[in-house]
Formats: sequence, structure tokens, C-alpha cells
Amino acid sequence: MTPEIAASITAAAEAIAAADRLAITGHVNPDGDALGSALALALAARSVGKEAVVGFGGGSVIPEHYDFLDLTPIVDAADFPDEPDVMVVFDTAVADRLAELAGAAARAKTLVVVDHHVTNGGLGDIAIVDPTASASAMLAFRLIEALGWAIDDSVATALHTGIVTDTGRFQYSSTDGETLRVAAELLDAGVRPEVIGQAMYESVPFGYLAASAAVLGRAVLEEELGLVWSVVLRADVAAAGVDPSDLDGLIDDLRIAREAGVAALVKEVDQGFKVSLRSRGAVDVGSIAAANGGGGHHNAAGFTVPGPLADVLERVRAGLR
Repeated sequence: MTPEIAASITAAAEAIAAADRLAITGHVNPDGDALGSALALALAARSVGKEAVVGFGGGSVIPEHYDFLDLTPIVDAADFPDEPDVMVVFDTAVADRLAELAGAAARAKTLVVVDHHVTNGGLGDIAIVDPTASASAMLAFRLIEALGWAIDDSVATALHTGIVTDTGRFQYSSTDGETLRVAAELLDAGVRPEVIGQAMYESVPFGYLAASAAVLGRAVLEEELGLVWSVVLRADVAAAGVDPSDLDGLIDDLRIAREAGVAALVKEVDQGFKVSLRSRGAVDVGSIAAANGGGGHHNAAGFTVPGPLADVLERVRAGLR
């Protein structure tokens, strides 16, 4: 950790410690890292008598597989504080990713941003941004540690969820010794890895199997570009009787094709198409996503753009040429 990041953590801890109420959020449709980090800080704050709420904009719905977490701090976006004294934003590089909660961020007396995206330009009054961190939850851990607040089993479980999901179960190249040392501390605090593992990776609705057959059955390999891709249509979701978020794991099924260095799962959504990208390491898919208004990391990123599908796929191909 650089002296600058350490100083930012200290400044953020001082601002948070002085506040009676905290408003906490992350990007829309939060993944395990954004959700786990936000919940961890809120739960730790509540344990010392502070008021703390967590909310997400953009009509975000927390998927059922996160039910093992303590979700009690979560409120509807409509009930999120409009002018918070201290607002903490996790895992978000740009205000647009907060949807309607961007207004609260702009009006907050103090805005703290905790993030590990290289595309973060320093959003917030106090920015804890470390692109070398394997997950925002790693920085959330350090922040709670700096506050001197206890990390009980519920806080530890939230943090561990963020780390496990953003490191691909400790398989991504971002995993380092510090990641594993923090994970060990969280396990000692009461985390049950089998609960997280089964909920996140071994529990899907039966309809997932039918949708998986349809989506993987239409997968296309473009060997000259080292690309494998497929598309999830709304008809697939409807026929399978599942929620669209239930199919997010299909990108991990798609990416195992050894002939391709990059996998793209293109999901039909209201805004057009949501593209999830994964790389084996040689290609920086984060730059492809950023060029299309999205974001992410070297090996995992995404973006959402209008159709038609052929144009969306051409955007991916252009980034690989």
C-alpha cells in the first residue's frame, strides 16, 4: 500500500468516525464485491451505534443467491438519504454508475469513494483508489480496520464474498499474498466458505440448465480473433422461467474454451445489449469495455450499448484487431 492510499484511508476513517449517519452505495446491479463491501461497512457501523443504510440505484434487485448475507441495512433507492452528511461509494469509477443516487453523491457533504478500478479518476472528496487491490472489499477491510471497528462473522462474510467473487475464487491474476492473508483473517473471524461457495457457485434454479443448453449451443468460435461468444436472448430467459441475473454465471461456462483467449457473453436487456468480457490474460478487455462506455479490469469487464446485435459484436471484434 502506498503512503497516498494509506493517507486516504486515514482521512476516510476520520470522516466516517465523526458521522452519526452513513449512506452507503455502489454501482447499479451490484456484484459480490460492491454488495459485500457496502454491507460490511454498514454492519460494522451499526455495531458501534451509528445509523447506516445501503441502497442501490437503477432499479437494482439483489439476486436470491445473496440471501446468506445480512441484508438488513438495505433500503429502497427512494428511501436513500437525499443529502447525506457522509456518503460512501464502493466499486464505482464514475458517478453515472450510481444512476439516480448520483444526485445524493453530488449533494453529500463528504463523499468517500473506495474502488480498485484503474479507470477511476479520483471521484469523491476522499478517494481510496488502488488498482492493485484484488477487490474493493480488500480496501473496505483496511478501512474498517483503520476505524477500529470489530469484524464479526457477518461483516467478515460480506467482505469475504466480495473478495471471493472478484478474484474468481482466488484464480485471477489479481490474487496475491495479501489477498490470501486477509481471507485467512476473515475465516478466523467466522466465515463459512462452504456457505458462500454453495450459494454463489453451486445453486441455480433448474431453468438455468435449459437456458445454458440454449446459450452454449449457439456459441461461436472466431479463432482468428481468439474469441468465443454467445448471446442470451430474452426468449431464453422467459422460456427457462428464470431471472436474468440467474444466468450471469454463463460467462464462466463460455470462457473455458481453450481455443479462445477472450470470451464475450452478450445479454439482451432493455437498454440494448449487456456485454460481459473475460480474458485469459493476453488481452486487456477492460480497455475494450472503457472504449464502449463501460469499465472493469484487465481480465474481466463489461459494457452496455444499444443494438443491433451485429453492431455490438463488431465493437468487440474491433477491440481485438
